[in-house]
Amino acid sequence: MASVIPEMIQGDIFPGLPKKTETFLFFRINGDLNKFKSDLASFLPLITTGAQVLEDRNRIAQHKRNRAGGLLKLSGVNISFSTQGLSKLGLNGSENKINDQVFEDGMLSDAQALGDKGTTVDGKYTPAWDSGFVSQDIDGVVLVTGDCQTTVDEAIYKVKQVFGAGQPNASITEAFLIVGVVRPDAEEGHEHFGFEDGVSLPSIDGLDTAPNKGQVPIPQGVVLCDRTGDNDDNKQAIPRPDWAKDGSFLCFRKLAQLVPEFDAFLENNKIQGVENGKELLGARLVGRWKSGAPVILAPLKDDPQLAKDSARNNDFDFSQDPGQVCPFAAHIRKTNPRTDFISAGLNDTTALTNHLFPRRGIPYGPEVTPEESSTHRTTEDRGLLFVCYQSNLSHGFQFVQKSWANNQGFIFGKNPNPGFDPIIGQNADDTDRNMTGASLNDVAGNLNLGPFEWVVSKGGAYFFSPSIRALRENFAAVAA
Repeated sequence: MASVIPEMIQGDIFPGLPKKTETFLFFRINGDLNKFKSDLASFLPLITTGAQVLEDRNRIAQHKRNRAGGLLKLSGVNISFSTQGLSKLGLNGSENKINDQVFEDGMLSDAQALGDKGTTVDGKYTPAWDSGFVSQDIDGVVLVTGDCQTTVDEAIYKVKQVFGAGQPNASITEAFLIVGVVRPDAEEGHEHFGFEDGVSLPSIDGLDTAPNKGQVPIPQGVVLCDRTGDNDDNKQAIPRPDWAKDGSFLCFRKLAQLVPEFDAFLENNKIQGVENGKELLGARLVGRWKSGAPVILAPLKDDPQLAKDSARNNDFDFSQDPGQVCPFAAHIRKTNPRTDFISAGLNDTTALTNHLFPRRGIPYGPEVTPEESSTHRTTEDRGLLFVCYQSNLSHGFQFVQKSWANNQGFIFGKNPNPGFDPIIGQNADDTDRNMTGASLNDVAGNLNLGPFEWVVSKGGAYFFSPSIRALRENFAAVAA
């Protein structure tokens, strides 16, 4: 099989579009499909490929080395399609099915199983999502990133011009926009709870040529369709249509974060007998300090120098820790168990690598206000625009959320059960969530997390991000 060519994959899949801000333009395809396909062909030069991102990242690094000051003006553009969008384009039919049932069913049908809160009327479950996601009348999304909002807005203007958006002959209609922005100053790179984000990402075989120590390598086919590792539950290659090759499924989730309430919980339940009890509890719930330093290497206090050292901040496993230093339920241990599978008797590396994926999220919403801090009550909408890529949604996002984060019995074989991932774990009902091991000296001790969650799903959707070749030869091909 020919090797992956970065020029042929969209740049947010690998290595990830650089960004200070990002706008997601969700759209519907209008009636004249040939007009849309013709416009899509004109749009293709705007797409930022993996090769272009690698070049851009080198330019950014050189700019920093030169101490030039300011930011390089850079924008990135990618496009993805929902199952509804593929159907409109005549793709994913009975003879060219992409063979991902989770994608084809859509996130709305998945919401209750994922633990998203909602209501049931006459047997129909409706999640408490933003209206645009409840309707699921979305054919695709254009991702636009940049060094500032002005740069992004300029790129969006070009995108809309190509498709004639807002004009009588438009081939797309804007459904809605969602804007994410990197947090300011010292909080850059941190999500709204204050923790450094994106520290522990897997490396992709053959693409990440210089992975950091401790990065778990995953086969290309865990991310890219029709590559080695793109397998079903029986480890057989999933049959894909030719146009799916080197594409990837994009999972988008709008996750609101109740920061004042989370901070209040840490204060009210802080670990006793230490000066930094609130911060230590937070670190044990996440598995890392706010700096990004892992508690497995910095058990009792933060180590900012360790956090900054990419050669050390992921270079660890859990083989010598029975949940005392890093609780089994801690967020980073639930979502990347590392060697815990081996200690549980599962020596098949795919038990881990099949379920890891690159994440490309960005915060959204304003900083916490003084009033919110004083009242411990969220009044502004803020959180994380979660994005991840995988070749198989039932092995990727869906699996990690349902089978790991929401599963009180995972990591398996522990007594008592580890409980919920305290950060993203969602309960199927309104009963209290619990976890064990948060206490310094009692691995079996239970911590009641309360009946509500600090991360609340406001909706999302599943998309497919095609290769550049497929976009050119299949998606933009006008019928004769």
